[in-house]
Amino acid sequence: MPLLEYENQIFLDCFHEDGLLIMSEGLGIQRILLNLLKVYCDASNLVLILNTTHLEEDHLIERLEADGVRPAPKIITNEYQAAERNRVYLEGGVLFITSRILVVDFLTDNIPAQHISGIIVCRAHKIIESCQEAFILRLYRQKNKNGFIKAFSESPSSFTSGFAHVEKVMKNLFVRKLFLWPRFHASVAECLDRHKVEVIEMHIQMSSAMSSCQTALLDLINACIMELKRCTSALDLEEVSVENTIGRSFDLIVRQQLDPIWHQLNSKTKQLVSDLKTLRTIACHLTQYDCVTFYSLVNSIRSSEKAFSSNSGWLFLDSADSLIVNSRLRLYKVHEKTVKKLSTKSEQKNKSDDVLPCLEEPPKWTALSEILAEIKEENSKPDPEFGTGRVLIVAEDDRTCNQLKEFLCEGAQNVLASLFNKHLVAKGEKYIEIEPLKKKKRKSVKKDEKKDSGSTELTLTQMGSVEASNSKQQTDEGDNFKCSSEDAYYGILSQPAIIIHPIHGGSDPLGLQRTLWEVNPRYVILYDSNMQFVRQLEVYHATQPDIPLRVYFLTYKNSVEEQRYLTTLRKEKEAFEYLIKEKATMVIPEERDGKLEDDPNLHPMPLQETSMSSRRGGLEKPKEQQMIIVDMREFRSELPSLIHKRGIHIEPVTIEVGDYILTPDICVERKSVSDLIGSLNNGRLYNQCVSMSRYYKKPILLIEFDPNKSFALMGKYKLSSEVSMNDVTSRLTLLTIHFPTLRILWCQSPYATAELFEELKMGREQPNVSSALSVTATEENIEWNERYNPGPQDFLLKMPGINSKNYRLIMNMVTDLHELSSLSLEQLTEILGNARNAETLWNFISTKDKVLSQKETAGKSKTDLKKSFKRR
Repeated sequence: MPLLEYENQIFLDCFHEDGLLIMSEGLGIQRILLNLLKVYCDASNLVLILNTTHLEEDHLIERLEADGVRPAPKIITNEYQAAERNRVYLEGGVLFITSRILVVDFLTDNIPAQHISGIIVCRAHKIIESCQEAFILRLYRQKNKNGFIKAFSESPSSFTSGFAHVEKVMKNLFVRKLFLWPRFHASVAECLDRHKVEVIEMHIQMSSAMSSCQTALLDLINACIMELKRCTSALDLEEVSVENTIGRSFDLIVRQQLDPIWHQLNSKTKQLVSDLKTLRTIACHLTQYDCVTFYSLVNSIRSSEKAFSSNSGWLFLDSADSLIVNSRLRLYKVHEKTVKKLSTKSEQKNKSDDVLPCLEEPPKWTALSEILAEIKEENSKPDPEFGTGRVLIVAEDDRTCNQLKEFLCEGAQNVLASLFNKHLVAKGEKYIEIEPLKKKKRKSVKKDEKKDSGSTELTLTQMGSVEASNSKQQTDEGDNFKCSSEDAYYGILSQPAIIIHPIHGGSDPLGLQRTLWEVNPRYVILYDSNMQFVRQLEVYHATQPDIPLRVYFLTYKNSVEEQRYLTTLRKEKEAFEYLIKEKATMVIPEERDGKLEDDPNLHPMPLQETSMSSRRGGLEKPKEQQMIIVDMREFRSELPSLIHKRGIHIEPVTIEVGDYILTPDICVERKSVSDLIGSLNNGRLYNQCVSMSRYYKKPILLIEFDPNKSFALMGKYKLSSEVSMNDVTSRLTLLTIHFPTLRILWCQSPYATAELFEELKMGREQPNVSSALSVTATEENIEWNERYNPGPQDFLLKMPGINSKNYRLIMNMVTDLHELSSLSLEQLTEILGNARNAETLWNFISTKDKVLSQKETAGKSKTDLKKSFKRR
């Protein structure tokens, strides 16, 4: 498809100048990228694409091949060896490549950096100083001053958080230009308004019970927010509001603010955050799903003993009672005298003459039926030029799509009755079950399922063939109509052909956009609103204005759903207004693009000696180039990038012992908190410490925390005085006792780690790569916890005379605790090699009956005592 006027202007700006492009969601940023790739797909160029997903790569390659572009882009993964990658680089063209591979190739000079035409960065809002993409661009600018850098993003709100965030991103990208294209841009508005889509907005009135449920939910959310603000002062009061709570990013906003102090919060504050998430989920279910599904959720929370006992108190408010009562009223017709009793536990004992099943059909289902009836009537007289039109129904998620498919094929009451019966079976409630209406069910199939061509019920592909045969201009298109998205649902109706597709949660994030262009619908029903897809519809219609398109926009009037959509529009508008002001006031230095030869940002000065020499006239002696050997696997983390930024050369190799070699004597094993716990549990850390202690004089265990999380290994509870193999601190203590030369470093963030490494290397000899490669893992590389049971081991360590140095001797020579209790003093002395420890242990386990003391073995059965130290 040819570019629109504003798209052509964006394309020319991006083609002629380096910069960061920020567009509104759905305005066609992928169309701009696709056309840029068409220009660069040539053997004379070498263009690298970063930060894309596999599905996006496949989609772009498919589109380029369909347009006859040769050579097509290639995807470089770890399946390519270094020599193969070098050959592909020299062949030129456009390459999709993972950041980890590209970093290593830049550091090892495996890629001809001087021959790179440019780098295109997608999702530019994720480029922070420590990420791999920023590392790649820094290496690229050090070796190539002429190539271009172009960055794209369609998330304007991501650039508004923090101080001068957009300037920091531009600095990390090495670009000086900022291109802003919101929906209200004059060129965009003029182009899209010239070919306006026919839109029919249907503001559906919620039932009285739904309105009461929504009012109760908003009251409960407001109560929880007020209590949360009272419990902690760490929250931004402007961000935490009822309007933001019902949005999709509320959980992210709250956790970002509270994560650094999460371990300091009391249980009530944590529970309030969890309760707000629960209430938001309930509010979404109210407008998203049917009455049975909504009541099942509310009832499960109320009846759950854990939720009932641990909630912050909202379940005991009057609004909670109102929510429960009104959610139940959507399922049952209840006499007035029993309304007040429905929220009590005695409701299950109500008689059938007091409670009558009366399932409330979602108002949107009724509206959808009316729309489809209108479309069917309109299609009864096919358009002489375009024939009968297809219908695309867009819903929030896969669950909603599946429910709509069943509704269209089986009817509302059949679907509700089936859900109600399942609810009764799950809860064991004794009410009169509703039998589904006696009606022949029509099957619904996916696009790839086939039926006999003589059947009266046709699949979507067969319907497309029939429709195309009735059209004058589409006579030969019949079987060419296909939908490649696996997330699409096909309703088997007489006519029109109906496709149902989810907005979120599908297997392919590009599936809906691809379905729109493949199906070419005449009618689009937005069962659930989405700003991005609305923009995609505008672009779709503007590219082919001669083809009629009608959009039905369904939303509940004065609902949480409507407010969520309006809030999304408002936040995007405010984000662009903020960026426009930032662009007008920001000062961009000349060296920002990194093309100057002596750019201090790209070539940090080496460390200098602090001491002066009088014989040299007081001149400082420059220090030699610092170097750190880094294991290849470590390039998944941020630390190598930050080390390189401090002017330290990085040598990427595959080493068996350690992660970072700082000096010939210092070897570092880096662990995140989660990795530390896992390595302690499976015994891998012990083996790593054995290897480091064997080959290096100064082994170091580096425990690195997430900078966005709390800098604490434990919560607000006291340390246990007992040694337990299940406790992290106990295992770390035993590790330091067993390896006296091991040092443990605690770093709050990768930034602190990089600074610490620089200080540790100061004044010391540089490591040797060949020596590091010659070091192999120790022969004792057998997982300790895979050989021994932790239970008996834990009990053994608590006995007098047993310590971290001799407990392994007992476990290697003795089968179990029962056998240990039967050993003589001479045998224990021979095993332990220390008469004093042996006598202490023998006195503890030796009684007149030669059994363990009753106090120490309380709760231990004979099976426990005879449990072997070694695993079977």
